[in-house]
Amino acid sequence: MKNLSVTTFIHTLFSVAIAILIATFLLFLSWDKDRQKIEEVKRYQLISITFLSNLRQSPSDKELNNLYHDLKVSPISSEKSKVLKKKIEKKGKTIFTGGSRIGQVRVFNIEEERYIYIQRMGYNLMLVDKKDKNKNFQYAIGIGVFLITLLLLLYLAVLKKLYPLKRLHKQIQKFAQGDVHTRITYEYDDEIGKIAKSFDDAIVHINELSTSKNLFMRNLMHELKTPITKGRIVVEMLEDEGTKKVLVRAFERMNELISELAELERVTTQSFEPNFEYIMLSEIVRESQELLMTQSSCLQIEIDDMALTTDKKLMILVIKNLIDNGIKYGEDKCVLLQTNHGIIEIISKGEALEEPLSYYTEPFSQAEKRSSGFGLGLYIVHSILEKLGYELGYKYEKGKNIFILVPMHKKD
Repeated sequence: MKNLSVTTFIHTLFSVAIAILIATFLLFLSWDKDRQKIEEVKRYQLISITFLSNLRQSPSDKELNNLYHDLKVSPISSEKSKVLKKKIEKKGKTIFTGGSRIGQVRVFNIEEERYIYIQRMGYNLMLVDKKDKNKNFQYAIGIGVFLITLLLLLYLAVLKKLYPLKRLHKQIQKFAQGDVHTRITYEYDDEIGKIAKSFDDAIVHINELSTSKNLFMRNLMHELKTPITKGRIVVEMLEDEGTKKVLVRAFERMNELISELAELERVTTQSFEPNFEYIMLSEIVRESQELLMTQSSCLQIEIDDMALTTDKKLMILVIKNLIDNGIKYGEDKCVLLQTNHGIIEIISKGEALEEPLSYYTEPFSQAEKRSSGFGLGLYIVHSILEKLGYELGYKYEKGKNIFILVPMHKKD
């Protein structure tokens, strides 16, 4: 029930309600039919006993008329009686037979009319039943049809009321898929209208924040580039090689930060789409090494070369950042890059992560900021892998931290 959609729940609810209503209606009709049969039998038993007893006493015409009135029957003349007897013989249906040693009474049904034939020694009487027909069945049919129609109209009204939710869902999906210019509108001021307005306000606010963030990032990177460039020029003029080396590395790290921020802004944009291409893993690893500018003794490569369909530039950045993390945080400052049944693993010695992996994939992770990094490495890796259809995994075995790149189609 928790995962049942509102529309499906309403379909189910009204279907059950209509089924219960129809079942109750049919049960009532069956009960009413049985009740009418019992009442008919009792009525004809009463007529049978009354007329046979009174005919035995040779009642006057006035007494017979009183009986006719009380029992709601009417006598049929002898001429009509003969014609009627022939009809009874051809298509009459007996619905009641009763009597005693005094005589016999039979009730026939012909063309929805009830005829009562009373026989007694030397005396026959044909009557027609004048009692009004029971209209409970017609009333029940009318009420049943009315209730079912009313329930169906309510069902359609509820569906019509919920239909704007589908449109609202589609508009929200369009925004989630990157259409930042989507606006959510709803003309009525009911609960759905309030939800639509809240989402529309949220979209406007998110767009404003996104625009502000992009403007801030671009201004920040532009403002940082100029002093870094000037600083590098000044550093090259220094004669002290030790100081020069330290400053050059500092400026390089600042450049790395700016590059990471630029890549982060690009990747996390809703409208960003990776440029997928067919490329070999060995080429990605080689270019990642070039970006690292580290000694080969710190990095051990044991891969089965394989073809990947991915964004070359982004995957190089992912491998580079994971190797860089392993070198920075590893006990021996060395990293093993290997493949295991088509899965890429980056392994380094060290203590196990103190927090869950999700903690370190947040931007500006405190654990990374306390080290020589900026707290963006794993966040960038995680953001890129989501776009490329991979998941970043982690495990700790035998004193080694193992980061795993798992394609979504291979995930269990």
